[in-house]
Amino acid sequence: MVIEPFVFHVFLLGETITVRCEIHGGVTEWETNSTIKPPNQNEYRIRSASSSNSGKYRCKGRMKSSQHKTTEWSDSVTLTVSDTGPKPTVTLQPSRTHIYSGETVTVRCEIQGGEGAQWTYEWRAEKLNTRQSSNEYRIIKVTESDGGEYRCRGRSSSSWTEWSDITTLTILPKPKAELRADSTAVPVGGSVTLTCSVSPSSSSSGWKYYWYRDGKSYQILTNGQISVSEGGLYWCRGGRGEPVYYTEYSKSVWIDTTVSNRSVVTLHPNWSEIYRGETITVRCEIHGGDTEWDYEWETNNIIKPPNQNEYRIRSASSSNSGNYRCKGRMKSSQHKTTEWSDSVTLTVSDKTVYKPRPVLTVSPSWLSPGASVTLNCEVEHPSAGWSFYWYKAVPDLSEKSSSYELLPDGSGTAQDSYIIHGQTHTAGYVCRAGRGDPEYHTDHSQPKFVWSAGQFEEF
Repeated sequence: MVIEPFVFHVFLLGETITVRCEIHGGVTEWETNSTIKPPNQNEYRIRSASSSNSGKYRCKGRMKSSQHKTTEWSDSVTLTVSDTGPKPTVTLQPSRTHIYSGETVTVRCEIQGGEGAQWTYEWRAEKLNTRQSSNEYRIIKVTESDGGEYRCRGRSSSSWTEWSDITTLTILPKPKAELRADSTAVPVGGSVTLTCSVSPSSSSSGWKYYWYRDGKSYQILTNGQISVSEGGLYWCRGGRGEPVYYTEYSKSVWIDTTVSNRSVVTLHPNWSEIYRGETITVRCEIHGGDTEWDYEWETNNIIKPPNQNEYRIRSASSSNSGNYRCKGRMKSSQHKTTEWSDSVTLTVSDKTVYKPRPVLTVSPSWLSPGASVTLNCEVEHPSAGWSFYWYKAVPDLSEKSSSYELLPDGSGTAQDSYIIHGQTHTAGYVCRAGRGDPEYHTDHSQPKFVWSAGQFEEF
């Protein structure tokens, strides 16, 4: 069964329509749910269509020579009579109303039920620069000016469809890929997960992710996550469509591969507290193998060490106080590093701008002429490698002060005590301490006197 004209099965009021049952020979019978039933002829011509003609139509044939013999019923055909005709629809390909700048998009006018007809199309679009008469409007590399509202209608013979509903096309700025790493160092025997995403995410479907490592293509995946076990410089971008539309590249992420060599921070000399002005060396030592290394430091103090294995502080101050840790990076393979060492704390005493002053004690403080006297020099940290210097205090009566005269064998003794034999007169003594290389000296102690029943020693 056919309907003519075969433009579409939706017709306007007043149009002429022919419904035909194609059977060679015999009598035609019709069945319909419309108000008006066709006559039993093979052709039903409707000269001025109305809504009463709308409905489903089917037919069959009956032999004239043998009335009990018939064909099967044909498939049903739906006829619709409307005052507006079929309504077109504007579709987008790809089927997204949000398109990125630079992508290719096709705007299409589709008329359901109008297949096979010769249509002329009319578009209403805010941004169309030329009149379009085809059903398809292809935009190569869309720009912001292509965004806006699109609608269409179609004409066949002398009849126009109604206008489609408005479809709004929104053009977004070219997106940029974002790369995140759950860690920037691959642990020994482990891996790191990298995640690539497209931002903004309002139009995030259909992406493939293109991965790069050290300037070369690495992988192409539909999943935005990869697991890597080797170090290097990684970045990514997204791509979709045909031809492929690419996002901006992400920022690169440097991934290190951790090796089994162990880093250790040491202090030389290893004193628990350093005085202002002392010299100390902070050293990064890497154990295992004879690999050549570059060194990296991390500290929470104001002054960052240079990237060398040894950091020599020649005149320490409180600015050098803090936690120090280091790691090594292979010179031959820059993405291979050790783990960070444990932190070592360096404390530079800044209690006063003055040097520390030892305390001198004498025993006995009263003695009989000719007896021995023991001097003891006490510093704040007695186990920190001090050497001791012993002096006799020589009064300068004109200046009301004293000068210091080094005692025999009293220069740089390892012991913090000094014995004077056969003292016969009252005398004053002073000490001071020194340590390190170059040697750092404390201030002199306050003078202490050993009193004798005899006179003061003559000078």
